[in-house]
Amino acid sequence: MEKDWDIVEVLRHARHDWLNKIQLIKGNLSLNKVERAKEIIDEIVVEAQQEAKLSNLQMPQFASLLFTYNWRNPKFQLEYDVYEVFKCDQLDDKSLTDWTRSFFSCLNDAVQPFADNHLSISINPEKQGVRFFFDFSGTITYMQQIRLFLLEQSTSMGLTVRRLTEDEISFDFFVLFEEK
Repeated sequence: MEKDWDIVEVLRHARHDWLNKIQLIKGNLSLNKVERAKEIIDEIVVEAQQEAKLSNLQMPQFASLLFTYNWRNPKFQLEYDVYEVFKCDQLDDKSLTDWTRSFFSCLNDAVQPFADNHLSISINPEKQGVRFFFDFSGTITYMQQIRLFLLEQSTSMGLTVRRLTEDEISFDFFVLFEEK
């Protein structure tokens, strides 16, 4: 079941994340680890730039899913990169979000809890549409579940599986802009 985030919950989670980051900086400074504090600040800047790029794609449901997913305590850590800012309001935001949510659910059910599981999504807007790259590394305990999901989706999404092993999944697909 998808949680519907209200503004107070979003602000509470965001504030918690920011306080954790500030604590990391303060802790490193108090230990006189100035270089590590600077690295953390640089990481925060890159993360904020990626959030801004994702927001500017004009895909509010998809962006909301990615922004809040790690707050749900999944069995994998999600990160994303947006290569270029390009208005993507011609995409079917709801369908893309629903598909991504389904994949996240399938992956979450198939991976080993408490393992070092990471999913990276790269978003590359182009003139005719957007290419999405999904790259997972970690421990998959139910590989057949993932195989079936990707096989079912390969036709409808034009999905190309690059790698599928017990500890890595890599695939991409291209979504054309809709005619308006």
